[in-house]
Amino acid sequence: MQFYYGQQMPLRILDEAEFWKHQEEEHTVVIRELVKGLEPEYMEALKKWEEALSRTHQKVVRYIESVVRSAYYVPVQLYQKVLKLILFCLKQSLKFIELCRQIKTESEAVNKNPTAKVVLDHIIRESEYFVGIAQALLSKNQTQLS
Repeated sequence: MQFYYGQQMPLRILDEAEFWKHQEEEHTVVIRELVKGLEPEYMEALKKWEEALSRTHQKVVRYIESVVRSAYYVPVQLYQKVLKLILFCLKQSLKFIELCRQIKTESEAVNKNPTAKVVLDHIIRESEYFVGIAQALLSKNQTQLS
C-alpha cells in the first residue's frame, strides 16, 4: 500500500482491513474444507474465528460508511477510532496467524496432507501482509493512539 493518499488514508486503510478481514474469514472455511479429518478442537476454533472475523469485517464496513458519509472529511475523533480499529485488526490477525501455525504444526490431519501445509503457509503469508500494512500505518500515527 502506498502512503501518498493524504486525507484519503483512513479510507484506504479501512479498504485494506475490509478486504483482509473478509479473506481471513474465508480462509477459515478453506482450511475446514481442505483438511479432511481435521481434529474437532481445530474445527471448532476455526468456526469461532469465522464468526469473530465476520464481526470485525462488519465493523470495518460500518467505519467505511461513516468516512464516506462524512464527505471524506475525517474529524480527529473518528480518525483516532479508525486507528484503534486497525490496531484491533492487527492484533486479531496476529492471533489468527498463531492459530494457523498451531494447526500446521500440531494437527495430524494436516501432517498427512502436504497440500494443506502449502495452503496454510499461503494463508499465513497473506495475513502477515496485512499485519505489515497495519504496522506501517500505525507506526506513522503512534502519537494519535496515545
